[in-house]
Amino acid sequence: MREIHRRAPRRAGEAADSEAGRYKTLYSMLLDASPSSVLLIDSQMRVVSANRNFVEKALRSEANTVGQRIDAVFPPAIVQQMDLVSRVRAAFEHNRPTRGERMTYRSPGLATRTYYYSLIPFSWKGAIEHVMLLLEDVTEQVRLGEEARRAERHLASVVESASDIVLSTMVDGTILTWNAAAERISGLTLGEVETRTFFDLCAEPHRADARRGFETAKRGKGFGVAEWDLVTKSGALVPVSWVGSTMKDDRARVVAIVAVGRDLTERRKFEAHLLQSQKLAALGVLAGGVAHEIRNPLSIASSAAQFLSEEPEDPDFRRECRAKILTGIERASRIIENLLHFARPGEQPNMVQVDLVRVVRDAAALAAAQAGTQQVEMNIELPGNPVLVSGVPGLLQQVFINLFLNALGAMPGGGLLRTALDRAGAEVRVQISDTGDGIRASEIERIFDPFYTTRPVGQGTGLGLSICHSIVRQHFGAIDVESVEGQGSTFTVRLPLLKNGIRQ
Repeated sequence: MREIHRRAPRRAGEAADSEAGRYKTLYSMLLDASPSSVLLIDSQMRVVSANRNFVEKALRSEANTVGQRIDAVFPPAIVQQMDLVSRVRAAFEHNRPTRGERMTYRSPGLATRTYYYSLIPFSWKGAIEHVMLLLEDVTEQVRLGEEARRAERHLASVVESASDIVLSTMVDGTILTWNAAAERISGLTLGEVETRTFFDLCAEPHRADARRGFETAKRGKGFGVAEWDLVTKSGALVPVSWVGSTMKDDRARVVAIVAVGRDLTERRKFEAHLLQSQKLAALGVLAGGVAHEIRNPLSIASSAAQFLSEEPEDPDFRRECRAKILTGIERASRIIENLLHFARPGEQPNMVQVDLVRVVRDAAALAAAQAGTQQVEMNIELPGNPVLVSGVPGLLQQVFINLFLNALGAMPGGGLLRTALDRAGAEVRVQISDTGDGIRASEIERIFDPFYTTRPVGQGTGLGLSICHSIVRQHFGAIDVESVEGQGSTFTVRLPLLKNGIRQ
C-alpha cells in the first residue's frame, strides 16, 4: 500500500504533462490553420513561435525563425519602417496593443505584399510574458480597392464630363447627386438642390406626371422616357427629355433612382426651323403648281380675248374665241375650287348618316361609261345591306370617283378594276385595285402631295389624290396605297362605322 501511494502522484503528473502537451499541439494546429501570419515574441525580442503561414510567406524555416530576434527575422528596411522593436517594447512596458497599422513587405524574389499588423500583449498574473505579432495579408483587397477607386474616379469623370444632366435621388425624389451639366443648364449648384426633391425642379404642369413616374420607379420598373420641363434658377423653363432607371441593393430593393436628362432646346429650335423650311417648301410647290395650272387656261383665254379685241368679222371665229375664254375661266375656277377644298376641308356642311355601299355604287356607275370605252372590266363586290358611316355624301362620292378615274387612267389599254367593301372591327374598308402600270417605289411617298402627278402635262392637276386624302381625314379615316410597278395598285379607304347613330 505504501508503494502504491508513492506511485500515484507520479501518474497524476504524467497525466498533467500529457494534457499540457495536447493543448500545446492544439495551439500549434490552430496557429498553423490561421490565414494570418502569427509570431509570438518574448521580452528579449526573440521569436518564441511562428506559424506555418509566416514561414511559408517569408521563405524561412521554423528552425531559422524561432529563437531569432525580430530584427533578424525581418529585413532592416521593414524594421525601420515599422519601428518594430520600439513598438514591441512599448507593448511590454505599457501593456498597450497596436491595431490596424499598415506595412509593405517584399521577400526576396517575390512581389511586394501589403499587410495590416497588430501587436497584442499577453499577461500572466499582471506581468507581460509575450507579445503576439499578427500580420493580415491584404494585398488583394488593396489591389481591388485601388481598382474600385480608379473605376469610381473614371465613372465620376464620365458623369461630370457628360453633356446631359445626370442626377440621382432617393426613392422619395430627394436629390443626392447633381453633375456639372445639371449645374450649367439649371444654374443651380448641388448645394442649392441637395435638400430639394426632383419634382420641385419640374415645371408646375409636369410635377404630377413626374411624381407618378417616380412612384412607378419605386416599384422597380423605371419611368421610361418622359419630357418634363426643368425650372432654372432664373425661373426660365428648359425642355428636357428624361430617362429614369433604378438602383437596387443585393436584395433587389430599390434604394435610389437615376435620371438622365437631355436639353431639347436646340432640338426644338431645329424642329421649328425644319418645320418652317417644310412650310416654305410646300408653299413653293403649291405656288408653282397653281401658277403652272392656271397659266395654261389663262393664256388661252388671254389669246382669245386679244383676237376679240381686234373685232374679227368671222362670227364662227368670234364664237370660238368666246368659248375658249369661257373654258379657260371655268378651268381656272375649277382649279381654285379644288385648291380651296384641299386647303379648308373643314368648311363643309354638317355630316349626316351615309350608306357607304350606295355611295360607292353610284361612283362606280359614273365611271362605268369610261371603263367601257377603255375596255376595262369592272368587278364590284358590295354587300347587300347598308353600311353606315358619318359623312358628307357629295364629298365621299368625290373621293371614290377620283380613285376610280385614277385607276382607269392607269389602264389606258384595258385591264381589271376590282372594288370590294368589307367590315373590319369598328371600321369599314373600301379597296379599289387596278392592273395598270403601278407606281414606282420612289414616287409612292409623294402621291398625296398637292400638284404632284405622273400624268403628261395638261392631263392632270395633281390635286385629286391630295383632295381625297384631305376629305378622308376630315371623315376621321385614312387612305393607304400599295403598288408594284408594272402590276398595278390598290388604294384602301378606311372609315369608322356608325352603330346606333354613334361613330365607332
